[in-house]
Amino acid sequence: MGETGSRGLLAGVRVIEVSMLGPAAITGALADLGADVIKIEPPAGDYVRQMTWPIVEGVSLMHLHINRGKQSVVLDLRAEEGRSIFLDLVTKADVVVEAMRPGGLDRRGLGFDQLREINPKIVFCTISGYGATGPYRDLAAHGIAFDAWAGIFTPEIDDEGFVAMPDHVGIGIFAGPLYGALGILAGVISARATGDGCQMELAQSDAAAAFDWYRSETYRAYERPESEVTGNKADNYERREPAIRGMHGGVRYQVYASADGYVLFMASEQAFWKNFCDAVGRIELFERWPGSQYGDHARGNREMQRELTEIFKTKTTTGWISFGIEFNVPLAPVNTPKTLADDPQFRNRLEWLPASQLGADQLPLPIKISGLRQPPVSKAPELGQHTDAVLRDLLGYDDARVAALREAGALG
Repeated sequence: MGETGSRGLLAGVRVIEVSMLGPAAITGALADLGADVIKIEPPAGDYVRQMTWPIVEGVSLMHLHINRGKQSVVLDLRAEEGRSIFLDLVTKADVVVEAMRPGGLDRRGLGFDQLREINPKIVFCTISGYGATGPYRDLAAHGIAFDAWAGIFTPEIDDEGFVAMPDHVGIGIFAGPLYGALGILAGVISARATGDGCQMELAQSDAAAAFDWYRSETYRAYERPESEVTGNKADNYERREPAIRGMHGGVRYQVYASADGYVLFMASEQAFWKNFCDAVGRIELFERWPGSQYGDHARGNREMQRELTEIFKTKTTTGWISFGIEFNVPLAPVNTPKTLADDPQFRNRLEWLPASQLGADQLPLPIKISGLRQPPVSKAPELGQHTDAVLRDLLGYDDARVAALREAGALG
């Protein structure tokens, strides 16, 4: 199907965002999909531009990525004139995002109750570290705190005996914004249908726990008696540890060394196991160890594991992937974040957004919309880059009024 137009799916949705640091990612996907996201910054700006590494030509990659596609407007919300401009912007908006500790806008007289008086359809979303309630609501934090709180990783001991943070994928700081974007869109749909906006808040810590639901819910289920909650039939109903930890000792679902790297073998279904044994000319392996129909990892079968270890050495990783496609066997290459971009599936699906466009090579939003060409994404803004344009074009302020507001300090 040919592509038509370049108007994003969220064209016509306007978001006013007051954010600091990573939580600003809550509107990233919305901007990628065509929403008009106006980032309100204090005169000193969001110091995310100097946070973390790498720093690309003086600006952090984090800023370049999470604030791409947005407009930056400087307002001093401590000043009456700055608050007045903010209220004018809200009358033109669908959403206000408070991406910082809860209550910051309310303390400036710009909370949900005040905003809905001038725009009854406004959707007000607060995203914070630990949320607006609970004993940790005022606890300062950065992104990894939410993974630590949610039990995402286990501390390591380094060579000198010090406790160390292990390498792991950050969850809360990334999952929170995605949950938030989902909630925002639900709020906008409801507001446009009913005429009534809503107020919502979410915690990145909650998001980390919710994203890792399988482990915590498994532990919770295991609190019930074994007469009610068991393991798989293939394990003689013996309980395994939750999620990936329960994969330990697996053989038909395991990583193996190939001739030039590693491959993940996933023949936990009997049909896939038979396909594999037949295709490698070792049907006797299937006849000896047919396994159960579903979910059988042959845990602890070292004899089988030794056989498979030798078999997987006979092909390169690429060769095994081709084998899996040809013979209907679930296999996957074991990449690293550094090598992933060389994978042919990555090159086919995820075209880099170039540094010439965004300041650094970046991954696109992983959503493909048939028949619609996504509008180009703009580079993350410099501080106050769009202040004058937004005030003139969106609010209709003339040059004299903009100049007067600047002189009064409302614009920093």
